[in-house]
Amino acid sequence: MKRTVLILSTVVLAAAALAAQGLQINGAGATFPAPIYTKWFAEYNKQHADVRVNYQPVGSGAGIQQMIKKTVFFGASDAPMTPEQMQSAPGKILHLPTVLGAVVPVYNVPGISQELKFSGELLSNIFLTKVTKWNDPQIASLNPGVNLPSTDITVVHRSDGSGTTYIWCDFLAKVSPEYKKTVGVATSVKWPANTIGGKSNEGVAGLVSQTPGAIGYVELIYALQTKIAYGTVQNSSKKFVKASPESVTAAAAAAASQMPADFRVSITNPPGDAAYPIASFTWLLLYEDAPDKKQAKAMVDFMKWALNDGQKFASDLGYAPLPKSVVDLELKALARVKVQ
Repeated sequence: MKRTVLILSTVVLAAAALAAQGLQINGAGATFPAPIYTKWFAEYNKQHADVRVNYQPVGSGAGIQQMIKKTVFFGASDAPMTPEQMQSAPGKILHLPTVLGAVVPVYNVPGISQELKFSGELLSNIFLTKVTKWNDPQIASLNPGVNLPSTDITVVHRSDGSGTTYIWCDFLAKVSPEYKKTVGVATSVKWPANTIGGKSNEGVAGLVSQTPGAIGYVELIYALQTKIAYGTVQNSSKKFVKASPESVTAAAAAAASQMPADFRVSITNPPGDAAYPIASFTWLLLYEDAPDKKQAKAMVDFMKWALNDGQKFASDLGYAPLPKSVVDLELKALARVKVQ
């Protein structure tokens, strides 16, 4: 009897030790989805104690580079990889939309408590440093009745390679040919000299909060978390829309019905009265044929959970859940990831 108990105890301890070791999966990339990814990985671990996911929010540009170099098992980006980046990767990479989010103009204008309105043209002129005072006629004309100060405008942008920058520039380039030509669309762009940079969404939010007269751009959840003022933006239907899960869902409606097979699509400045114009999918990046099949199998299982059960956490964190039609397409696409 004692021998049986001893054997059983040994088996239990061995199993516990194995579970403690578990599977460690490392990823890196966008700060845009970091709050919901943190929530997802914690919730998933509650159900799968043997799987731990370590995610570093280093920015989309750095995440893509680490993915290409295979220093992490998965990447995350708010900007689709460029053809050149995909070609330089040592294998085929699958782009998997996880949630939808919004990028908002955040500002710190002394004495102003009202919610300011911005058009794409105005934002492009501010970020081109053509509009340099808060009481400029272009701002005043969109905000009648607001007692705007003569405070200088300080433009704050991302200093690191950023999918948030890509989304912001993608929208402004669509409404301003000059912006497209001068600044361009990429995760890292050439900003005018008299602007300042902050690292990550948190860094930009922090700089704007600390700098009277500043304006910047961050993912919605960071504006909500820091309680910083953010404005409404005029969409393609000339309606001023506030960012919310509902207005982001409206932005995705047209794209969802015409989703390309590789899921690499832009939804900025879409049609629709209710659509918020600076919205985007954010993507998790996986190699279709990774050497470590155990990690591949675990990530496929995680993605299936995230696409189904995980979506319910999106709205509370300021994101919009994926349309069902997109989820259905992704569940089929996951079959392309080799797990054995």
